[in-house]
Amino acid sequence: MKFDELGLAATLLEGLDAMGFETATPIQEQAIPALLNGQDVLACAQTGTGKTAAFLLPILNRLIEDPIDGIDTVILEPTRELAIQVDQQLEGFSYFTNVSSVAIYGGRDGQSMELEMRALKKGVDVVVATPGRFLAHLQMGYVNLNTVRHLVLDEADRMLDMGFVQDIMTIVNKIPRARQTFLFSATMPPEIRKFSQSLLRNPLEISIAISKPASGITQGVFFVEDEKKNKLVEHLLRQESPDRRILIFAGTKRAVKELNNHLKNKGFRSADIHSDLEQKQREDTLLTFKNASVPILVATDVLSRGIDIKGIEVVINFDVPGDPEDYVHRIGRTARADATGEAFTLVSKMGRKKFERIEKLMDIRVPVMPLPEGFQAAEGEDDGRQRRGSRGRGGKGRGDNRPQGNRYQGGRSNGDRPAGQRQQGGQTNGSDPVAPAQQPRSQQSAPNGQAEGGSPIAEGGPKKKRRNRGGRNRNRGGNRGDGGAASPDSKPTPPPTNE
Repeated sequence: MKFDELGLAATLLEGLDAMGFETATPIQEQAIPALLNGQDVLACAQTGTGKTAAFLLPILNRLIEDPIDGIDTVILEPTRELAIQVDQQLEGFSYFTNVSSVAIYGGRDGQSMELEMRALKKGVDVVVATPGRFLAHLQMGYVNLNTVRHLVLDEADRMLDMGFVQDIMTIVNKIPRARQTFLFSATMPPEIRKFSQSLLRNPLEISIAISKPASGITQGVFFVEDEKKNKLVEHLLRQESPDRRILIFAGTKRAVKELNNHLKNKGFRSADIHSDLEQKQREDTLLTFKNASVPILVATDVLSRGIDIKGIEVVINFDVPGDPEDYVHRIGRTARADATGEAFTLVSKMGRKKFERIEKLMDIRVPVMPLPEGFQAAEGEDDGRQRRGSRGRGGKGRGDNRPQGNRYQGGRSNGDRPAGQRQQGGQTNGSDPVAPAQQPRSQQSAPNGQAEGGSPIAEGGPKKKRRNRGGRNRNRGGNRGDGGAASPDSKPTPPPTNE
């Protein structure tokens, strides 16, 4: 469906046209008409499906057609990064309108609190806020929420996980009950559904692309013990292009700091981002990664949801996330807006059960990558799992759908591959098929454990290691899932994205 078929105001359509928006995503096509008609909505939609535009456009449309004097909308976000991003998207969509907005979040100096206070006292149209910071303003007594017509709870499951239930309910109880409420969540566990029942009235329920990675993501898993993970990441990065943007997720702040320090000591241009940093430091770090001046970013799960950074080509999970849904969100930072990307997970003995739950959720077997020489597989990992690793439960891998010349884990290559370029298994369709015995360079290790030629992330290690495993590595095609889109930047003219 085209946006001009949804009944949006002309000034909104003008902004959408300027940003290159033409066709609505499924979540937008289902949610926008209901929201325009005043209905509450309970939507389960993961990052990348276009849900931000799905709730912002109806709100802006009503403000254009029926403006009020006072705060019209409160949008609650779990993190300051998401609050900033949603406010930037709102500015982009409302560029040709008179709608005003403010982002309210902690971690800044006293001057920012003063600016937020002025906007709230004046009655800004749309407030995008983290619950704790907004509650601090409410408790000072100068915020009037009597005019609020829209309440949006974005990433509701993450807000509940972070312990914001009491703050949210305190805020909700100060907003008129005669309001329109939108609740968006990437997952829909029983506690979210129970929570929604206390907030929404006869909502339209929408479920979009649940628990499926983007179709352009090539996945792989390395079974390796914890004490070898830093060295394995170093080994993999050494054979990547120095300007290729790579996002590495670790489950704890300590692991993030230690890995980043290890990489910096080895000469990599890397940075880390976690909650111990001041907000200005986090914003500056994120900017250096976005503009690729620092191509490697090590992060906690603060960046796994909702943060849209274009051009991330590889995601590495330093450890297995505890929640299978978080895995989908982590690897969803690559292959945005129909692009392709690679996602690889380092799994120790302690993480094997958690990774099996992830595979069960996605209903696929993620291909096992052979370790480079000098690395020992995780204790208890058997050959049977490695042989089965290339067979997804859903059928054959999609190696033949990759763009020409792209790397992948198995099957055949579509493009002409230069002589000597390594591939995990199978054959090449290019003009120079070369047998392993004719590739002595790929059978050797370069200094510091670096194999010569090719990318270890795609190939998983030196040729010699694979040859010693015999036929075990000939079929490494993987499965992929479904995915979504990206998001606009801030004024004056955001780039054409859709989340």
